Amino acid sequence: MKSQDYIAMDEKYGAHNYHPLPVVISWAEGCKVRDPEGKTYFDFLSAYSAVNQGHRHPRIIEAARTQLDACTLTSRAFHNDKMGPFLKKLCEFTGFEMALPMNTGAEAVETALKAARRWGVEVKGVKNGEQEIICAEGNFHGRTIAVISMSNDPDSLVNYGPYVPGFKKVAYGDVKAIEAQITPRTVAVLIEPIQGEAGVVMPPEGYLKAVRELCTKNKVLFIDDEIQTGFCRTGKRFAWQREAARPDIMCLGKALGGGVMPISAIVADHAVMDVFTPGTHGSTFGGNPLAAAIGMASLQVLEDERLDERAEALGELFRSEVAKMKCPKMRLVRGRGLLNAIVFEEGFEAWNVCLALRDAGLLAKQTHGNIIRFAPPLVITESEMTEALGIIRKTLEKL
Repeated sequence: MKSQDYIAMDEKYGAHNYHPLPVVISWAEGCKVRDPEGKTYFDFLSAYSAVNQGHRHPRIIEAARTQLDACTLTSRAFHNDKMGPFLKKLCEFTGFEMALPMNTGAEAVETALKAARRWGVEVKGVKNGEQEIICAEGNFHGRTIAVISMSNDPDSLVNYGPYVPGFKKVAYGDVKAIEAQITPRTVAVLIEPIQGEAGVVMPPEGYLKAVRELCTKNKVLFIDDEIQTGFCRTGKRFAWQREAARPDIMCLGKALGGGVMPISAIVADHAVMDVFTPGTHGSTFGGNPLAAAIGMASLQVLEDERLDERAEALGELFRSEVAKMKCPKMRLVRGRGLLNAIVFEEGFEAWNVCLALRDAGLLAKQTHGNIIRFAPPLVITESEMTEALGIIRKTLEKL
């Protein structure tokens, strides 16, 4: 079948809850993908940062193959010989005392919300049902009912009521706005260190550190959603490390699965994680041996190949080169590491630029109409980045 046949089949049998770029991927390796007709493209989305280690990294694929021949699923009714070593590796990589494995990023956020609410009652002394969590406008933490109750994006929010109470929304990047909303019932502040889905929105310098200090002062948990920004994407293992703003709970996902399968987790210290007792939270698939084996390999690749350092260097190259490009519609390029975006003038339809980039051999996706996010796998080489920048330059200069 040809690409159009696959797209037609998707449209006929699948719910229309996505508007994908009209391209079909049938093969992938490293930072490149190929369609059924044999055309090769640079992947500059990385499955929203789920493919930091590159498509089909041989060490991750080998770990999966080996585990497939041994044991894939036990449920949490029994122990398995991979989950413990995986959790140990994850705690060592992140610097936290304990980890709780789940599957998707939204599950990690839900787990963090449950931990914070339970901690609020059992540690802080807030009456159950009165716990409050402060979040930021423009956030994206997933698609569950609780999570969209924190959103102010109409596409995510409209007609899904009744919404979950207990959330307060404040302007992103404004520490004073958070401080004004803190009450004795506040149990947590949940933010993204960079708002990815909103268009790679960068907070002011010192914001994360100030949030950390504010939470400590008021005995409030700082929850850091690093699902898109974590695992070396922004030039550090985690974005909070640039300001030494260590959170109380960190939400993890996407690249933890190495581009092979969904793996997520929260990490925290005993003071928070001990609120969970048998039966109070769980997941049939969380911590399954196949996921654990893949997760360990994914972390080892990030570590051994120093992908944080590569992201930092190539991110600086990307932003400096794009800033030189002559495009009257472009307003700015922003980002950190290899999480970047080009912002065009208000009202500009960036979808057509994405189509032009596709035709030229590079896949990227717009967000919020006039913004295109550029986030290639961290294994991309300098020569590949230079070639990709040439495609972007030619496309932008035609506008």
